Amino acid sequence: MTISVAVSGASGYAGGEVLRLLAGHPEVTIGAITAHSNAGARLGELQPHLHSLADRLLEETTVDNLAGHDVVFLALPHGASAEIARQLPADTLVIDAGADHRLEDPAAWEKFYGSAHAGTWPYGLPELPGHRERLRNARRIAVPGCYPTSALLALAPGFAAGALMPDDVVIVSASGTSGAGKTAKVNLIGSEVMGSMSPYGVGGGHRHTPEIEQGLSAAAGTAVTVSFTPTLAPMSRGILATATAKVVPRMRASIGQDSVDRGSVGQGSIGETGAEEDTAYIAGAGNAAEAELRQIWLDAYEDEPFVHVLPPGQWPSTKSVQGSNHVALQIAFDAHAGRVIVCCAIDNLTKGTAGGAVQSMNIALGLDETTGLTFQGVAP
Repeated sequence: MTISVAVSGASGYAGGEVLRLLAGHPEVTIGAITAHSNAGARLGELQPHLHSLADRLLEETTVDNLAGHDVVFLALPHGASAEIARQLPADTLVIDAGADHRLEDPAAWEKFYGSAHAGTWPYGLPELPGHRERLRNARRIAVPGCYPTSALLALAPGFAAGALMPDDVVIVSASGTSGAGKTAKVNLIGSEVMGSMSPYGVGGGHRHTPEIEQGLSAAAGTAVTVSFTPTLAPMSRGILATATAKVVPRMRASIGQDSVDRGSVGQGSIGETGAEEDTAYIAGAGNAAEAELRQIWLDAYEDEPFVHVLPPGQWPSTKSVQGSNHVALQIAFDAHAGRVIVCCAIDNLTKGTAGGAVQSMNIALGLDETTGLTFQGVAP
């Protein structure tokens, strides 16, 4: 089975990453490689790491150039994919790495993107409950945003299991500069980024907020409210998301009841048993809750090839997943605050964009979904 593939936006970071993965995919033949302002340029001038494709010339991003392929990847800015996609044949597998077809709510799209909603396609995050089935034999797929990929994989198991409260979810994510695209911007030049971190999109203004809420709400079966704050980190690629949510009252109550039970032994109140003993006892109850929570995530991802819950005491790092489709997670329970904390590391260009796109392509075409994708990171 040989699959002919076209890639638009090939001069950008996302398009370049799609090509890097496809160049090593055993079932793929790369056809048209297109761009907009860089049309006519030699690919090797703009993506020098793509040695096997270096002499290919970038074509104009037009329907005529993209049509006639089995698969078309659209790695375009938001608002640019929908019109092209509408003109491509219905039997072509079109995979949109942009934002145009991710959101289900037209009002949310119009609020955050300021244009007409283009419709909703199957969501290319197969690890979410029910999504792998929707991708099989699909001919239109919306690739998730990089921040939502990490945030949803971090918290969806807890919501799907009914273990988390929907009204107080806080996510803080640090991303490498490649997440902002390849367009030159003053705040992204080396002298501004090196040795510094800075927040942006603060106060609920980031466009990925409704996408995160959409995915968590679907997992929970009820509306989930998210406070999301992205930060820019001095690295080229990677996302480290720290996601927290309150656990359901049952777990918090069990810790409180354990404290009462402990206090009833001996002198009758928790305050009379000694602060050190009380702290140790409550910590023990917290450890039991953490073990229960941890098992939820272990069960959810037990059969997932790319998502891994790390052993206790080991925490995710962006370097460990760089260049791979690997997702590294760790779970902790803050008994004092009654909150679960999940840290998730992904490569924003691989699992967060191109890797998720290729994984979704594999599923839609009936291939092993790991084909052409790497599990190993790059170190040091």
